[in-house]
Amino acid sequence: MPWWSHQGEDTPIYTGRVATCQCSSRDMTGAPETARPMSGHGKQQQLLRHPALAAGHGSGSGMGRRRYLAFLAIAAALVASYHLLHAPTPSSRYHALFLTLGSNASAAAHLRALTLRPHVAGTPANALAAEYVRATLSSLSFPTRVTPYSVLLSYPLHRSLSLSAPGRATKSFSLTQDTYPNDPYAEAAAEVVPTYFAYSGSGSVTAEVVYANYGDRKDYAYLASRGVDVAGKVVLARYGDIHCEDMVRNARDAGAAATIIYTDAKDFGGPAGKGKRKWFPNTRWLPPSGVQMGTLYYGNGDPTTPMWPSCAAGEDCERLSTEELEASEAMPGIPALPVSGRDGETIQKAMGGGVAPPEWQGGEGAPVYRIGPGPAVLNLTYIGNDTLATIENVFAVIEGKEEPDRYVIIGNHRDAWTFGAVDPNSGTAAMLEVAERLSQLEKKGWRPRRTIIVCSWDAEEFALIGSTEWAEDNIDMLASRAVAYLNVDISVFGPGGLMPRATPQLDELIKEASKMVPDPDDPSHTLYDYMIRQNPPIARVAGAGTDFAAFVQHIGVPSLDMSYGLFSEYPVYHSLYDDFVWMERFGDPLFHRHVALASVWGLIALRLADDEIIPFNYVPYASELEESSKVVEDGCPGCAVSFSPLHKSIKQLEKAATKIHMEKKVLQAEKWGLNTRERTLKVREMNDRLMMAERAFTNREGLAGRPWYKHMIYASSDQDDWGTKAFPGIVSAMANAQKLNTTESWRLLQHEIYRGARAVSKASAVLDGSLT
Repeated sequence: MPWWSHQGEDTPIYTGRVATCQCSSRDMTGAPETARPMSGHGKQQQLLRHPALAAGHGSGSGMGRRRYLAFLAIAAALVASYHLLHAPTPSSRYHALFLTLGSNASAAAHLRALTLRPHVAGTPANALAAEYVRATLSSLSFPTRVTPYSVLLSYPLHRSLSLSAPGRATKSFSLTQDTYPNDPYAEAAAEVVPTYFAYSGSGSVTAEVVYANYGDRKDYAYLASRGVDVAGKVVLARYGDIHCEDMVRNARDAGAAATIIYTDAKDFGGPAGKGKRKWFPNTRWLPPSGVQMGTLYYGNGDPTTPMWPSCAAGEDCERLSTEELEASEAMPGIPALPVSGRDGETIQKAMGGGVAPPEWQGGEGAPVYRIGPGPAVLNLTYIGNDTLATIENVFAVIEGKEEPDRYVIIGNHRDAWTFGAVDPNSGTAAMLEVAERLSQLEKKGWRPRRTIIVCSWDAEEFALIGSTEWAEDNIDMLASRAVAYLNVDISVFGPGGLMPRATPQLDELIKEASKMVPDPDDPSHTLYDYMIRQNPPIARVAGAGTDFAAFVQHIGVPSLDMSYGLFSEYPVYHSLYDDFVWMERFGDPLFHRHVALASVWGLIALRLADDEIIPFNYVPYASELEESSKVVEDGCPGCAVSFSPLHKSIKQLEKAATKIHMEKKVLQAEKWGLNTRERTLKVREMNDRLMMAERAFTNREGLAGRPWYKHMIYASSDQDDWGTKAFPGIVSAMANAQKLNTTESWRLLQHEIYRGARAVSKASAVLDGSLT
């Protein structure tokens, strides 16, 4: 019996509202009955009255251009899918039909419903969001399931921050984000969690301030070169280079007693036209009171269950003790707070010491930045509440007809620091849009060859917790059955085109699918046309910033993540202002970017689920590794190590990848003269090789010092949790050897080169399909 149909006390099928949902006269989103999303004609009429979607909205050439673009988008979609509609295979005709079923009204309705209230993980509001997703998927006649876990989440109990300096009155900061004029969510904004960093150390610190730019290691090296000692001080750093957990970790390692991180107007406040900036709701830019929240846990999953899965409340599972957690290097260990650009600038004005270098300075109108220490003194207190709370992953399953034991998994996380209109619920809306289209295909007679699993993850913002716990819980099943994991965290940032990142065997499929979808901002071209002009067109899934991490970096499942637009177009990230108004004004006024992203996402899933032979091509993988290995080697000129084992293994991979690619073409051309049974067995054997090759890149011991990361080719950098590094074990060992320059450090570098080479050789053997 498949896992999704199993029923028992420990794994119930959820058919009603979650226990915490007290809806009464409100719907599952907590909205009054008059604001409920309607179905059928009622929903369409409601959305047509919405200002961003109404046909009569706007005037003059702007509205005419919108109508023209909409017309072009429809026409281009029909043209792009023409050859699929006339393709010889029934699945291709269903794929073409899928591309015609997009609905910007549906995407807008889902996003509006999901973002009526802030919904941080572990709260009743997020339980309501989970129920909305479950009910929507269930209404499509898909079997649905909710899997709960009891995990360690982190919330603020008390925060205070004050500034004192000679000749200045003591300044106490409010640590609040201001609502904006005519904010339709002003009442709900009162539910937003106070600005904080999850898992921050608790305590009180009073000390002089040192300014550390973007908080990178090189910034601390520069401070040391200027004779500035960070030990015992409060570090002031700004967002913009690395993620907050790395910034606080670097400050701690430098000896700082606490850290303050702010959003500098230079990076998030927009241009200062005529000396004055404009911000949301008038422009897309972050208001002066905006604060970017985040997590400081330097790991993935429930902090109390590293390397193994958590369990539901009331069940018994092994957990780290409080003492073990406090002693863990993964915890920040020092108090830290995020503050606004306005507060950061106030602190900067009170700083003394040497003038910071030009690249450390603020934008137009900012005070002169100085590095300190002092004479500004900050008094910071943070008391956190790290507590076990229940999170809920929501699933829907479309069972495969021919290969139900092969899983194509699509996922998005649901929890948000605030309203989450961009991060993550633009992705949730697109995922529900995909599910609705698949339901319509089912009604037309389609059934996937392989099983499709739709996943709504919880507690991603805290440490990728929901996806990680489920992946760890099902690791052996996934290792033997998962074809691919297709993630969309944020579907739309704004303008900028399709931005995918993936393991390289998916490159060809992404390109083919993107050629079938018109670019919503320029329907005379396809998503492919913009994507291919980028460098690189397809990035790699190496950072740990979202839910693909457990699948590719822990298990070795081919994975992708994609979005539309540029992150730089989204300055309200993780702040109060990430709401529906921002999305409808700046992110995607017509919701056509949501539809385009859903189209390419769903089409890739359909190809992986329906194609007789899994559409992987490992030839680009070999080319990518060859290029990456040269970049790594160039970083160590004259080193007393040999990279020849790595280059030799990559040549083996190239040979094996070419071999199976040719075998695939021969089998598809029916040139082997196989009978039906022989062909079925050959297809299954080839698909197993294609599916399992990615697993071979993993190593059971994991990366040195980071055993959770099993993938030898792609993982986050040990200096930047979101950074992209190929051959991360080699890169880390190289940096260590260059720093220490000892015989042992160079020996360990050579060892890591051999480890990487063995992983590539293992993948080659799997693709080759024959024993030594």
